[in-house]
Order: sequence, then C-alpha cells, then structure tokens
Amino acid sequence: MAEIAEKIRQAGETFEERIIEIRRTTKVTKGGKNLSFRVLAVVGNRNGKVGIGVGKAREVPDAIRKALVSAKRNLIEVPVVKGTIPHEVVGKQDAARILMKPAAPGTGIIANGTVRAILELAGVQNVLTKAMGSTNPVVLAQATINGIKNLFSIEKIAALRDITPAEVVRGVKREG
Repeated sequence: MAEIAEKIRQAGETFEERIIEIRRTTKVTKGGKNLSFRVLAVVGNRNGKVGIGVGKAREVPDAIRKALVSAKRNLIEVPVVKGTIPHEVVGKQDAARILMKPAAPGTGIIANGTVRAILELAGVQNVLTKAMGSTNPVVLAQATINGIKNLFSIEKIAALRDITPAEVVRGVKREG
C-alpha cells in the first residue's frame, strides 16, 4: 500500500479525493449483529486520470483509508478531447448501464452524483449521461469506469485506421 502512494508522490501528481458513499452494513451472527462500514471513493487529478475504490472496515476512518488506497491502485487514463469525451459509449456492469455522450462547450456535466464525481475528477467538463437499470452507487461507478475504458483517443483511432488524427476529426476518406 505504501509503495503505491510513494510511486504517486515520485510522479509529482496531486490527486483530489472524493467520498461518494458511506454505507453501514450488518452481519447477523449467533452472538448478535456485527456492524461494519463500506466506503466508495474516487480519486482523480482532473487531467485524464481517475480511479475508484471500495473499502470495508469496522470503523469509518479505516474504511475510508482502504477505499482511497484501492482507488489510487486502480487508476486509469481518460481520453479528454476539448473538455469532453471523444465519442459516445455505453458502460455496463451487472444490471447497471450508463450511456455517455460528448457535449458542446458550456453544457457541463449532466449526470447523477456518482457518475458526476468520477467524470469531474477525470477532467471532463462537458458530457451528457443517462443511467439505465440499477442505480446502486458501487455498480454505477464500475459501469462508468468500464465505459471510460472503452473510449478510444483520436490518436488511437487514427493508428487503427492507418490515417492521420486530422483526417479522423475531419472524417476524410483517403484513396487506396
């Protein structure tokens, strides 16, 4: 755990942390009820890197610490083009689906709380989203991350099609 934090510190990146949900859970045993807490956290640098993590512990501070360490361990790159995502994408996880569409400048982030937190910390400023199916925060966060993983940057699309990034943006077809 400490080695991950050390790598991040060496990289010189500062990450913003946000707690999305703190939920009290109970396990009923022969001896009574055992209380614990589950925390869903997001970390991001508002510049194309974001991660989510879930932590469980008997006490809230321990659960928060575990969730933040897990989120920093699960960082992913987000392709951001002119403040929005490069193309439309659907993220799926279990019963949750999240549709994300690029939006014009000035639109803002149109999303529910869980998806908004992830996209804000990823550095996306304009996007339209629609949550379908389950709205459980943990599953919705995982669906959002799955959708982000399926995004292609303009450079990657150009490399796959064997054309220049400018031709991808213009939609020009080359002879050959």
